Amino acid sequence: MLISALCDYYDVLQRLGKVLPEGYSTVDVQYLIALGEDGGLASIIDWQETKPQIQKGKTKEIKRPRSTILPKRTEKSGIDGNIIEHRPLYIFGLNCETPKGGAPYLTPEDRTNKAKKSHADFAEKNLAFIEGIDTPVVNAYRNFILNWQPERETENPLLLALGKDISTGRFAFCLAGSPDVLLHEAPEIKARWEQRCTEESGEGDSVTAQCSVTGRVEPIARIHGKIKGLPKGLATGNTLVSFKNPAESSYGREQSYNSCISETAMKKYTEALNYLLSAPRHRSTIDQTTYIYWASDGNEACEDIMSALVFGDTMDREKTDQWLKSVFGKIKSGKAAKDIAAGIDDVDPNVSFYIVGIKPNSARLSVKCIYRRSFGGILQNVIRHCEDMQIGSLERQVSLNRISKELISPKSKNEEVSPALTAKLLEAVINGTAYPDGLLAALVRRVKTDSDEENNNFIKMNDVRMGMIKACINRADRLRGKEEVIKMSLNPENCEPAYVCGRLFCVLEDIQRRALGDNLNRTIKDAYFASAATRPAVVFPRLLSLSQHHLAKLEDNEKFFRDRDVTKLIDMLGDEFPPVLSLREQGIFMLGYYQQRNQRFEKKTNAAAADE
Repeated sequence: MLISALCDYYDVLQRLGKVLPEGYSTVDVQYLIALGEDGGLASIIDWQETKPQIQKGKTKEIKRPRSTILPKRTEKSGIDGNIIEHRPLYIFGLNCETPKGGAPYLTPEDRTNKAKKSHADFAEKNLAFIEGIDTPVVNAYRNFILNWQPERETENPLLLALGKDISTGRFAFCLAGSPDVLLHEAPEIKARWEQRCTEESGEGDSVTAQCSVTGRVEPIARIHGKIKGLPKGLATGNTLVSFKNPAESSYGREQSYNSCISETAMKKYTEALNYLLSAPRHRSTIDQTTYIYWASDGNEACEDIMSALVFGDTMDREKTDQWLKSVFGKIKSGKAAKDIAAGIDDVDPNVSFYIVGIKPNSARLSVKCIYRRSFGGILQNVIRHCEDMQIGSLERQVSLNRISKELISPKSKNEEVSPALTAKLLEAVINGTAYPDGLLAALVRRVKTDSDEENNNFIKMNDVRMGMIKACINRADRLRGKEEVIKMSLNPENCEPAYVCGRLFCVLEDIQRRALGDNLNRTIKDAYFASAATRPAVVFPRLLSLSQHHLAKLEDNEKFFRDRDVTKLIDMLGDEFPPVLSLREQGIFMLGYYQQRNQRFEKKTNAAAADE
């Protein structure tokens, strides 16, 4: 399904003019080599673009390489020169050595003679390719190749001025005095290259069979193209389809002849996949998995909406913020998720939408998940997820990356969230199914074990964690046909024992703070919260005894109201405290505490506003 969908998407991209023509690839070039008519090195021009970038609140001008289209780059290992080369080792045939404590210097010598062999391969291939072409820029290029002798250029000031870029930079050629006359854009070069690509595509004893993607009898791809741009992937790229070991051969077929994917389909899906990975609006990364997503009709508005709602990425922050504000305003007003999803302009809700998770695995790519649904169906489930997470003052989008970070201790530097848990969370968001059991367990564990640290601006019971606990509990109840237990704000009518216990714990903590002040080194929350959320029957009798000492320090009027609050909550519990709370009930306990505390803060805020 994946390869077929990518082939179809390639056709869409081709109609929109967003993919490269056959036989070309994109290269990020930093410098132009300006050649005189005699082929001499006249100058090296910095061809990078300067773009503003915000870093730590300040706008800085950052230099970025300029992307340009060159004849297709080689993907072979070992020494293999390109036509119209861009790599400095091939062009100049020089190594840049930096001795300890000394100045860098250039030399054509190395242990394996790689520099000499690379330059010789470049010269041979390119001279043969441009033979018979007579234009000023091509003639200058020919003269450069014929006259350049690496051993005589070790002191060349233009090369030495490049520093480390003499080894890592990417180069293109132009005519001296005319930086707009680029060698790779010469019509004669393009025509010769396209003629060569056409001839090579028909050469060789290719194996023909019925393509498993197109259904047509066509030449089958022996080796599939590389996929580049993945975090922690190989610099040369990884393959999605490959067969290397003899043990994997079937019926005498070697390598990718086993896959029965035609050359045409192979080129289409690799080009489409590389395009998706190179476009920020189509790609997001969570932990070590990269998710790509696209609408089958090529409408990028779908990707922008999904990227903003699910992954927290956006191409236009101001526009996205306005749209998200509108969505959450409709959620708060009680509008159904289905109606919100159907009311978005410029989007076809019936178009097929794909979300694919991929991760490098040795030389290949591992496909972690594939989702295909109508965009309207996915959007409806995503909006329902946002609605389930709404709690208290949380009226904003929360990305999966942010949720993932909340599952890790703020003091840990090495702890990672299980990729399987993240994948199941995404599946629940996309398909509207129950959240994974491990998610609630991880959230409850973090709230019980983490501590509030003001110097790190970290609060263990923040709105994201509590919103996800609420979502896990309510969605599980809703899918079982039960009434949702937790509302967006405090529900005084909720008689669930765990919820009441959480509220009672908050009231007892408030009494302690009123009696002893806010600057306590250790409150009952620090000492008893985790145990009270697990075994209320053991902890609460002790807490009620302590509260009597705290009440004794309050003034009579305040003492009366605080004691009344405690009595009312105890009456709601009935005869006894629950002996043990399940994982679900522990989450409800925490929500009861959180919402009771939030109501107290809201009252203080409203009172302060009234005084003003």
